[in-house]
Amino acid sequence: MNHKPWLALAASFIVSAAAHADGLQDLERFLREVRGGSADFTQVVTSPPRTHADGAPARARSKTSSGRFEFQRPGRFRFDYAKPFEQTIVADGQTLWLHDPDLNQVTARRQQEALGNTPAALIASEADLKALQGAFDLQALPDQQGMSWVQAVPKDRDGPLQQVRVGFRSGQLAALEIADSLGQTSVLSFGQWQTG
Repeated sequence: MNHKPWLALAASFIVSAAAHADGLQDLERFLREVRGGSADFTQVVTSPPRTHADGAPARARSKTSSGRFEFQRPGRFRFDYAKPFEQTIVADGQTLWLHDPDLNQVTARRQQEALGNTPAALIASEADLKALQGAFDLQALPDQQGMSWVQAVPKDRDGPLQQVRVGFRSGQLAALEIADSLGQTSVLSFGQWQTG
């Protein structure tokens, strides 16, 4: 009887389990140790696949934007979109402000109602993994693309957010992959972090 396949399977399970622990450990460390910071970001939003009137599949459309992101715990953040259009989103802990220079318009909403279980809540929330687990089911995922990953699924299944995958590279937040209930995906990639 050859035990090598069983040993290989056991070894892969142990390696996989260690990889799973890394993503949650990175998230916990990020929440506990990083009180604030800023980074450049690129965001690619892809619409769900569609079909033409004749039933042929249509290409999914995507839109790319970029800018700068800043946050300070608890609950404060700012997204400054620079390209292709300027737009600023600011959360001050009480109110979420959206400024659209092209429309010469500012809108404001109560932050708790506007954010709820969103990716921004994952980044700028309280520095406590247990509090985050009150709003999200968290699961470590296998390493991919040189990053450790955590999947966050909102416990409130009726909201617009379906799931978020959070990627860390060398313990630093590197990516958010967001899927909404309409089938749209949004991938934010972060770089040039400055933490404080």
